[in-house]
Amino acid sequence: MQNLKGLILSGGRGTRLRPITHTSAKQLVPVANKPVLFYGIEAMAAAGIRQIGIIISPETGDEIRAVTGDGARFGVEITYIVQDEPLGLAHAVLTAEPFLGDDAFVMYLGDNLLQGGIDDLVQAFRDHEPEALILLTPVPDPQNYGVAELGPAGRGVVRLVEKPADPPSDLALVGVYMFTPLIHTAARSIEPSPRGELEITDAIQWLVDEGKTVENHVVRGWWKDTGRLDDMLEANRLILETLERRVDGELVDAQVDGRVVVEAGARLERATVRGPAIIGAGAVIHDAYIGPYTAVGDHCVVEFAEVEHSILLEASSVRHLDGRMESSLLGKNVRIYRGERQPRAYRFMVGDNSEIGIL
Repeated sequence: MQNLKGLILSGGRGTRLRPITHTSAKQLVPVANKPVLFYGIEAMAAAGIRQIGIIISPETGDEIRAVTGDGARFGVEITYIVQDEPLGLAHAVLTAEPFLGDDAFVMYLGDNLLQGGIDDLVQAFRDHEPEALILLTPVPDPQNYGVAELGPAGRGVVRLVEKPADPPSDLALVGVYMFTPLIHTAARSIEPSPRGELEITDAIQWLVDEGKTVENHVVRGWWKDTGRLDDMLEANRLILETLERRVDGELVDAQVDGRVVVEAGARLERATVRGPAIIGAGAVIHDAYIGPYTAVGDHCVVEFAEVEHSILLEASSVRHLDGRMESSLLGKNVRIYRGERQPRAYRFMVGDNSEIGIL
């Protein structure tokens, strides 16, 4: 197995993260102040993959191109591939066939995070040369995922089912796959599922039915699909746990405890930050408290307020709150504040599909 390419899926509409994804691609929502998409690119680069195709949609493709660039910053070469409609993962593979050619490849869902990277998995794929290698992890709600049924002693894939009402196991497919070019034949040999998509589980099942070797690897570390708010916050927590303390910004009568990153250009004045947390470049934290598992984006402002276990995107502000804001995700240029005039009341301007909890 000589050349190995990468394929990252960054299409889709991100309906579960609305309203954030009304104006931005879900793969660009940051975890620990870095777009989720970048973690996948970095994982491929670390595994020695140099040619990466990124599947994009017409709606968000231009933004992904602008933010991600040509791949030079990651040490890779990126080719963008437009998928006109989100018609399934196997359809995305067929859409990318001109780029992939006769090369084997790693397919990575752009809104997924996998602890520890993929170096060992890529090496196993190269060494064993199966037609496919899939990653699995136990989940409490397998009916919401593609699920695998394994052979005796957990060896070999017997059956794959997409979002089954009666799951044959609790082993869900993680959003990382490795294939030889035979997957193109498999994808052309299947029919759309009842939801009108060409399912990658059906394509892999075709390989199994044809007697081809499909290896599995059960993930022992954590894996996160960041398509929902709770999972995004949990992924943010897990990444922040790996931080090493670094304070490059300005501290004025401020206290920074634990694993905290304060980027250059940030200013903390009469503030307390308890890690793990990250404060982006140009942010201002003034007479405020930033609690653990919080990522404050570039040029954000937090003053006379407390924020914990939250993600604030670029240029957002939180001011003059009576209580603590927690478990929240603020989009770019969002303003949260409490007015000083009497009578004191809540005033909101809220987009479609938003959620506000006042506890």
